[in-house]
Amino acid sequence: MKSKCLCGAVELEVELSNTEVAACHCSMCRKWSGGPMLAIDSGELKSISNESLVTRYQSSEWAERGFCSKCGTHLFYFLKPANHYHFPIGLLDDSSDYKLSHQIFIDEKPQYYSFSNETQNMTGAEVFAHFESNE
Repeated sequence: MKSKCLCGAVELEVELSNTEVAACHCSMCRKWSGGPMLAIDSGELKSISNESLVTRYQSSEWAERGFCSKCGTHLFYFLKPANHYHFPIGLLDDSSDYKLSHQIFIDEKPQYYSFSNETQNMTGAEVFAHFESNE
């Protein structure tokens, strides 16, 4: 599937392995996106057009966040140890039957919002334990 940033300068071609959406409530994602990050967390980045316009910000030892340097559109979250991309759901143009299936860093979620969907929930400690065990 192909998708473009808001100004159209950067086009991504991505391949998704499922349609499950995750909500991340960590303080970094909320600061980056202005709210929880809603993303497909199992995708492969096949190609990027105008890659010189993509800024990769190393937000932690283990992750980079990519955005269009022209319009600021969030393009991806890249988990370096797993060599794994997460794509913001709003970036994807197709209208697949996406489903909010899980929430992470639920212990950092502010009280002023909540989702009505029943989801799997993980605290920050559970997320780190999951990735350290390579599950």
